[in-house]
Amino acid sequence: MVEITPQERKNPLDPEAPSKFYAQVIASGSTDLNRLAHLISNQSTVRKADCMAVLEALVHNISDELSEGRSVKLGDFGIFSIGVRSNGEETPEEVNANTVKKAHLNFRPGKGFHPLLRNAKFKLVS
Repeated sequence: MVEITPQERKNPLDPEAPSKFYAQVIASGSTDLNRLAHLISNQSTVRKADCMAVLEALVHNISDELSEGRSVKLGDFGIFSIGVRSNGEETPEEVNANTVKKAHLNFRPGKGFHPLLRNAKFKLVS
């Protein structure tokens, strides 16, 4: 069950407009690579140390591939890619590396996550 709470937000395009309330997910903790290695080792014949080594190599190599401008497809898990926020310019010739304000990581979940997202159950908490 995913817990949510109301979150008040102003309209950035119209600061004079009244605030509205939106559902905000409340994280119920986090799982790190060490825990993932433990879980995987308990579901397979692979030792935790070996799982940890593979997961650390995965993180390292995803980072390397993204830094080379490639998207990283991880089968049914999903696709990682780099996205950017940039200044709007009047002509294409004005767009250059200096117009990039911020880079961010995009993740598009694979087919395996579609049922999870479609069937998620939510519970309002105060």
